Amino acid sequence: MVDLNKAVMTTVKTGKVLFGADNALKTAKVGKAKLIIVAANCPKGVRGDIEYYCRLSNIPIIIYNGTGIDLGAVCGRPFMVSALTVRDPGDSDILKLTEAANV
Repeated sequence: MVDLNKAVMTTVKTGKVLFGADNALKTAKVGKAKLIIVAANCPKGVRGDIEYYCRLSNIPIIIYNGTGIDLGAVCGRPFMVSALTVRDPGDSDILKLTEAANV
């Protein structure tokens, strides 16, 4: 099983990611994300919009079991990260998490 925290760290270091709910919403609308990770404490309205557009664009979404502060710390950023958009996973196995959830 792939550890989500390690996979997020590797993706941030070696892949292409965007931080923030606005970026997540924009990329979900146009279908240019491979995965979106949303913090558990993301505001309900924002989270609902992201989930809606992810369903329309067939983009997998993971609800991170922690706050935006926790997700920011895992990403190595000194700020809150309410949503993380993965454009390119780099060397990580983060996309395998969504395959396991779909089985």
